[in-house]
Amino acid sequence: MNAPRTRVQRRPVHGVLLLDKPYGLSSNDALQKAKWLLRAEKAGHTGTLDPLATGVLPLCFGAATKFSQLHLDADKSYEAIAVLGIQTSTGDLEGDVVLEKPVDFTPEQLRAVQAQFTGPISQVPPMYSALKKDGKALYDYARAGIEVERDARQVTIQALKLEEIEPENGRRRLKIEVTCSKGTYIRTLGEDIAIALRTCAHLSALRRTVTGPFVASQCITVAELEALTEQAREARLLPVDALLDGHTPVTLPPEDAGRFLSGVRRRGSWPDSAHMAVYGQTPHTLLGTAHVTAGELIPGRLLSPIEIQSILECQA
Repeated sequence: MNAPRTRVQRRPVHGVLLLDKPYGLSSNDALQKAKWLLRAEKAGHTGTLDPLATGVLPLCFGAATKFSQLHLDADKSYEAIAVLGIQTSTGDLEGDVVLEKPVDFTPEQLRAVQAQFTGPISQVPPMYSALKKDGKALYDYARAGIEVERDARQVTIQALKLEEIEPENGRRRLKIEVTCSKGTYIRTLGEDIAIALRTCAHLSALRRTVTGPFVASQCITVAELEALTEQAREARLLPVDALLDGHTPVTLPPEDAGRFLSGVRRRGSWPDSAHMAVYGQTPHTLLGTAHVTAGELIPGRLLSPIEIQSILECQA
């Protein structure tokens, strides 16, 4: 007879956990695991990371979930290994081999292709992706053996380094280091680079090393998180405003802070700015985001008084 399952007593938790997502775990599974370990009431993430990829996955708890969408637009960096001469149905190790081609290129040709894929480029999203078509994820069509038409999308490759590394099992391989805009598919990038080299490829490894201001060295693994006490787990949380990198801070006195939290615009001598992080003066605590136009501080995403009080109690 199975022992009764212990019910987890949830509690208010506020902040950002930088998780080093392991291979094979979906972003949602990683989120639910961390949420359970922290006993958090509310959690969300800042955009999914492919189950077969490892690396930086910011997880948001409590009040931080209000600002998770802001991070979707962040630039990201990846390291990948492309196996040349073999194309798979999924663009990675999990798929079936669908094409094999010879591999023959020079270092000069590789440098030319690196330059070709730096800057604005056009990509056709892969069938094995979470992008939706008529309300259904593309990977659902792909698993049913259905190929649907996808429009090309413009993305930007800010930096790209291609380096041929030692062969494995007789196959030539490329190491790909890339910094790119949101919506860039690294599996597709690897395939397109191979096509430009007159061959084909699939990824054997993919790791996200940077997302926005967050880097892999700041992250904690699931195993490391499990080994900590609950108090030590909570100590790994970054504050809610860690998601507001690039926002100009402004602090309001109590009378203005109360009106701002009610959604009322405030006037001041601030220069125009699209991204402001607004704080209350006493006590010093985050109130929300705003933008400034013609001296008016216009509220954006606001924390509720209950959330602010809960954050202060957690900090006490």
